Amino acid sequence: MLDIAEELNRWVEQGRDFAVATVVAVGGSAPRQPGAALAVDAEGTAIGSVSGGCVEGAVYELCRQALQDGETVLERFGYSDEDAFAVGLTCGGTIEVLVTPVAGQAGAVLVRALSAAARNEPAALVRVARGPAALLGRALLVRPDGTYEGGLGGRPELDRTAAAEAQALLEAGHTGTVDVSASEAGGESPRTGSGGGFHCPGGLTLLVESNVPPPRMIVFGAIDFAAALVRAGKFLGYQVTVCDARPVFATRARFPDADEVVVDWPHRYLRRTGTDARTVLCVLTHDAKFDVPLLKEALRRPAAFVGAMGSRRTHEDRNRRLRAEGVTERELARLRSPIGLDLGARTPEETALSIVAEVVAARRGGTGVPLTGSGTPIHRESIIFSTR
Repeated sequence: MLDIAEELNRWVEQGRDFAVATVVAVGGSAPRQPGAALAVDAEGTAIGSVSGGCVEGAVYELCRQALQDGETVLERFGYSDEDAFAVGLTCGGTIEVLVTPVAGQAGAVLVRALSAAARNEPAALVRVARGPAALLGRALLVRPDGTYEGGLGGRPELDRTAAAEAQALLEAGHTGTVDVSASEAGGESPRTGSGGGFHCPGGLTLLVESNVPPPRMIVFGAIDFAAALVRAGKFLGYQVTVCDARPVFATRARFPDADEVVVDWPHRYLRRTGTDARTVLCVLTHDAKFDVPLLKEALRRPAAFVGAMGSRRTHEDRNRRLRAEGVTERELARLRSPIGLDLGARTPEETALSIVAEVVAARRGGTGVPLTGSGTPIHRESIIFSTR
């Protein structure tokens, strides 16, 4: 739901009633991942998507119904086979969709979550995705420091457990599901047979949606290839910084699409700036006096991707210099060099495409091989987080 928070927050400010359908689980070749959402207001206006088109009509009607009766429902859509007019996923996957009217106590928590997301404040929205009907859609808004508001309708232990799990996913910037046991959910404990709150013999599944600032992409080397890579990085949703020690090249005029242009020695800038497990570092300088101190620093910092441009000869020479500087083989194994997938790229734009293609493949676990004739899945299974 938070993927369309800005639009939904405007609906809230305009006083529009609406219901939201959110993907909570996927299987097989499903087109959208958990957190993807479709919303419908009382006038029938729709925004967002849960399936790329396959079941949008049916989900639209579920939202309309939820607005009328005020009930939260969980619906599963599977494969539609030979009947072209059947409701289902033609891709062969399955999705589960939680449909929630934004009203009442749980609705108030959703409204606050939308407001926080629209302001780009880090927070996690937790909702009961599977469990007793009385608990479906109950919501908790969790802040980075672990404080929370709202409630999931079970015992206080459930809210504390959910907040702790959500805080961990928020720190990693992940959206996914968390399974909690019957005893944590407030149902009967299989060991003691006792428990308060609702009867939840199978426990609960919670959907945790994380809203975090965009991941960073730092491009070192203010060259023409960097300008194309900045545009590609922005297209993928990264906050992009360009850094170069040469003030004549590192200018706002040359990189108007960058969020930040920094004039500094690359390794010195990297030491004083923040990176995390989602950060992408692209070294395009292919000059040893810049590359070696920079990569020595980069390979020892949190980052999702560290790549360096250069020929294979440059790569071998650079690795030799890095080893001489004390970089270990384990650290060197993190380096993707020469950077990019083999697309036969020549122009800066083509090269940028090859680089971001490798970034996406590394992030999503792709192979980079053509789908034609490969037999590899088009959509990979989403990550499911569990407390057990």
